[in-house]
Amino acid sequence: MERISIELGNVQETLLSTLYARALENRKKHGILRDPKADEMVRRIDYDFTKFDGSPTLVPSVLRTLILDEWVRGFLSAHPCGTVIEIGAGLNTRFERVDNGRTHWLDLDLPDSMELRKRFFTESDRHRMVAASVLDDAWHGLVRELPPPYFFVSEGVLLYLREEDVQRALGQLARGFPGSRIAFDTAGRWMVEHQGDDMFAKKINAEYSWHCDDPGVVQRWDIGLRLAESRTLLQLPRGLRSRMPLIPRMAIAGIRALYGRKARVYLLNLFESQPSLRASNR
Repeated sequence: MERISIELGNVQETLLSTLYARALENRKKHGILRDPKADEMVRRIDYDFTKFDGSPTLVPSVLRTLILDEWVRGFLSAHPCGTVIEIGAGLNTRFERVDNGRTHWLDLDLPDSMELRKRFFTESDRHRMVAASVLDDAWHGLVRELPPPYFFVSEGVLLYLREEDVQRALGQLARGFPGSRIAFDTAGRWMVEHQGDDMFAKKINAEYSWHCDDPGVVQRWDIGLRLAESRTLLQLPRGLRSRMPLIPRMAIAGIRALYGRKARVYLLNLFESQPSLRASNR
């Protein structure tokens, strides 16, 4: 198998750590996520992934992925021919995990990350890859060429932006795509201020910039977004919980009982841009 060498930057290290988390979960006999493509990429990339071993961020990364996957599946169940836009796609394999054979998909990331992504993935008539920043709305026209309604999903991306840039990016999406859904994660002030503490052992140099204790503040920005749902990493959707193996399900329930409200320092949020999604589907 050909090994692929890469040039590292802080952002690429974040996508490598989440890739490794999914690969490790895929290797477990009773893993909660199946992602053979992630495992394949880890084996091909010339990088010492073992530096992430023991990091307490690995399992939370997988839980985040599972919840976002479930939201996307729910959208595609209601709108099987709709379009999903993955902001900051990195080396994510969400399209491969949730594709229903009918959806259209657009992966977006900065040029260096997209160049790496294209070494492992190929485009098709339903799956496009675009090198651009979420802060640049020039790519919005490419989205409008694809069938509505739209679901924008951003995993571990907006946290690294300044608040004014987050507001600008979300406002552009809300105004440009009324009736769409937008899912992303938020971290509270305490987590942002303590992200370098030993307890997190991030093992990467990239740092969160935007803190948000209450996702409702995004709704109060008055940019056209309504908060539909917020979840901690331990509040798994019911359908997802029922499909998980018994032991991981029990472990998550125990952790949830132990940490309680402390888990709300990090949230996954689902917003709707006004007006709400149309019931009809193209």
